[in-house]
Amino acid sequence: MDTAATNGAPADAGPPPAPYGDGPPPPSAGGRTAVRFAALLLLVPTVVIACRLADTDAVTPVPQLLAFLPWMLVPAGAALLIGLLARRRTFMAWAAAVLALTGWFVRPYDTGLTDDPPGPVVAQLEVLTSNVEFGGATEALVAAIRREQPDLVFVQECEYRCSEALEAEISRTDYPYRNVVEGGGATGSAILSKHPLRPARGVPSTLAMPGSVAVIAGRDVNVQLAHPLPPVPGGMSLWHRELGRLRSFAAAAEGTPTVLAGDFNATQDHAAFRRLLDAGALRDSATLAGAAHTPTWPASVRRPLGTQIDHVLVSEDFSVRDARFLDLPDTDHRSVLVRLALHDVR
Repeated sequence: MDTAATNGAPADAGPPPAPYGDGPPPPSAGGRTAVRFAALLLLVPTVVIACRLADTDAVTPVPQLLAFLPWMLVPAGAALLIGLLARRRTFMAWAAAVLALTGWFVRPYDTGLTDDPPGPVVAQLEVLTSNVEFGGATEALVAAIRREQPDLVFVQECEYRCSEALEAEISRTDYPYRNVVEGGGATGSAILSKHPLRPARGVPSTLAMPGSVAVIAGRDVNVQLAHPLPPVPGGMSLWHRELGRLRSFAAAAEGTPTVLAGDFNATQDHAAFRRLLDAGALRDSATLAGAAHTPTWPASVRRPLGTQIDHVLVSEDFSVRDARFLDLPDTDHRSVLVRLALHDVR
């Protein structure tokens, strides 16, 4: 006997429809909570990457977060994982877009080492920049200078014991030319050179930023130390002002061989720093050497967790042979040592 027919049901009836259709069931209360948490997690990298796309540093805390842009990969990746587990397509698309854009900006930059040189090489030189953190790394810096023998040395936070040690322990025979601004705490700075130096105005600032003109292979080269105030909450206007003064220096120096080096308290993800580069047609030596994201601060961490705020910027008269990062004890910065070639572009 046909039981289905007897009970009044069609003989070809299929299984009853799923109560929620063919798609995934709605998320549980726990799932909704997880997605809300992921949305909050994704909000920060979304704002940061939007400001990066808009070419603006915005306001605190965006400038501080832009310094650590690679860190935004962590919350964006976690949010994407939660979205995948919850099967929320719109949310997954949002998280994937933020993750992809962040990855694009933190990718290794193209190196310029293979560029055709702008003219014949007239001099080879090495440049060292080092923030010795209130003079704490002075002894290690002296040892590094003696060992590496760079042609130009830029020292930030060179307080009194640092300037005294440079005078007493770095031979005037090796470095006869100097521009030292003594000061306590973080205010002191120094430029040491194997090449003749002439006085230059420097850049007005809270922390000393001296400048000189070096005569290298018969050519005048602007050498300027950089140490603007950091972008701390409440100090953003000073950070912008002092980076703006460095930008004005770079613009005025365009067309002249220039080395601008030091602790910029800014990365290539800061719009203010990129405008400084553009103003003087300057290039970052580490970028040209393929090491744009190698961290220099804090010295205790390594890529991708740190940030690169110490730079050696050069005009197009220079090509970069290589860049190295030196770990000195008793400072929170890694030093940057670059090998350059000066070309005759006249």
